[in-house]
Amino acid sequence: MNLHAVLTILVFSPLLGIVILAFMPKQAEKLIKVVGLLATVPALLIAIAAYLHFQWGKDLADFAVSTSWIQFRGMGGVPEPFFSVNYELGLSGFQLVLVVLTAVVATLSALAAAKFVKKEWKGYFMLFLLLEIGMLGVFTAENLILFFIFFEITLIPTFFLIGKWGYFEKEKAAYSFLIYNGLGSAVLLIVIMILFGKTGTTNIEMLTKIIADPSAPLSGDLKLGLLISLLIAFGVKLPIFPLHSWMLKVHVQAPPSVVMIHSGILLKIGAYGLIRFGMGIFPEQFKTLATLIAILGVVNLLYGAFLAFIQTDFKMVLAYSSISHMGIVLIGLAAMNEAGVQGAIFQVISHGLISALLFFLVGVLYERTDTSLIENLGGIAKGMPIAAGFLLAGAMASLGLPGMSGFVSEFMAFLGLFKELPWIAAVGTIGIIMTAAYLLRAVLGMTYGKAHREFTGVLDLRGVELIPVGVLMLLIVLIGVFPSVLSSPLQTTLETIMLGLGG
Repeated sequence: MNLHAVLTILVFSPLLGIVILAFMPKQAEKLIKVVGLLATVPALLIAIAAYLHFQWGKDLADFAVSTSWIQFRGMGGVPEPFFSVNYELGLSGFQLVLVVLTAVVATLSALAAAKFVKKEWKGYFMLFLLLEIGMLGVFTAENLILFFIFFEITLIPTFFLIGKWGYFEKEKAAYSFLIYNGLGSAVLLIVIMILFGKTGTTNIEMLTKIIADPSAPLSGDLKLGLLISLLIAFGVKLPIFPLHSWMLKVHVQAPPSVVMIHSGILLKIGAYGLIRFGMGIFPEQFKTLATLIAILGVVNLLYGAFLAFIQTDFKMVLAYSSISHMGIVLIGLAAMNEAGVQGAIFQVISHGLISALLFFLVGVLYERTDTSLIENLGGIAKGMPIAAGFLLAGAMASLGLPGMSGFVSEFMAFLGLFKELPWIAAVGTIGIIMTAAYLLRAVLGMTYGKAHREFTGVLDLRGVELIPVGVLMLLIVLIGVFPSVLSSPLQTTLETIMLGLGG
């Protein structure tokens, strides 16, 4: 069966929505919202179909596409191209689960935007759909040049979505996002150009083979330097302490529908880059830095957890919680074994779902009450029992309650690290305890804490608002109860990584 065009359709399907929106009058608000939402559906359906294609025993290589794209010719009329870059898209198991996560969260975020965005819907949805193209492209690109182009595409619409539709300090948050991520992009571009110049290719599979060859045209020191550069470039995106301050501003100032995408998907590009390019292309050098990465992971985990504990604004609690939970990704990768790496990937997916759920809920609370301060939200369970219930369930998932996705990811990541670096893992467990402390403090303070206002007249979750929370909670429980829905497609990816690490 010829499926080579499927990934191109998947990635660029939101473009049809952009074109339709461009010709629509901005006064047609309801129709714009419908088109904006429907434009995300084709990618969602294709992503689900690709997942079912795998579950039915078919090969994901069926979706791969590679065609001639850019050629750089030498001087003197040499007929053969000196350098060439192909248009290459593909899917591995890891890429597949990230594409499904992206498509699901994007559709739910578009649904949420219809409620949270109050002005200029036409411009919002055009930028939002451009952002979705960038995210889908990042996770399907099979060469570094194409990856970088899609990576840059995500920055531009995110900047405008934060700066125009955010809250009081939206411009400051937008510029902070752009400066930090722009510097990370510059470092990434330097790495790509060095690899391109030294090897003559940016194809990820070919780069992996070339650099694994002892006769590769890169010294050991250069490889280590390139890996450190990737750690910085993707460390900004993840984020790794101390490259994290921009993310706090974004999570507080961006509109909830954008934060759902940012925390649920965009942060995961950093983890994806470290796994796919850092660990995949430079496995030996990654081993060399394993202890350092484990320490960085524990620092992230503890720093985020302790600062989340003292916050009075629930948005800030969730922002620092994201920093803390991304530390678990680093901890799992630093283990350099199958349990740890699988735990890291599970954490990427799990946190994407949980953070999207919690930021949607805090957006609803803010929209109803004009506050996200924990003290001012005390006693919301009386007036908003459904919202309070989902909020408590989301917190339980985030702190790793068995039967939910957070437990599976945290258990495997720490299991892997205890096998290799038990003393660092032991220190990291303090962060797990603190996670329970700060989440229960915040959520119980909001749901059953002392009431400073009457919530009986406040509307609870209703109508379409129940769709995002219901879908996200269903997926969180599904992964927690049946982790094979993730572990099955990830098996080939894990085997490839372990082979590269010599395991």
